[in-house]
Amino acid sequence: QVQLVESGGGLVQPGGSLRLSCAASGSIFNIYIMGWYRQAPGKQRELVATITSGGNTNYADSVKGRFTISTDNAKNTKNTVYLQMNSLEPEDTAVYYCNARLIGFVFWGQGTQVTVSS
Repeated sequence: QVQLVESGGGLVQPGGSLRLSCAASGSIFNIYIMGWYRQAPGKQRELVATITSGGNTNYADSVKGRFTISTDNAKNTKNTVYLQMNSLEPEDTAVYYCNARLIGFVFWGQGTQVTVSS
């Protein structure tokens, strides 16, 4: 089992920045990829960015150059993945979900709201 707890969402003006955090606990040593997804009202959940246990990253075209995914592999039982979001646009407004994948299992966080509005 893996538990994911997101934080860092909120209201920001267009052009602003936010950093989301996702703290993972439990069987984190079996995680081979973590990522961020988002779901806007009336739309399907979509990939934002992923990072593998080896540090390889992948981004949706819509966020390339603006968002950065990274991890903080602490030596304790917790692993944190971050999403630094710069130059935010109203179209980035959504609930952002943290995701962790193990062989045969997928875990999701509860989501954190990001609203970009003036």
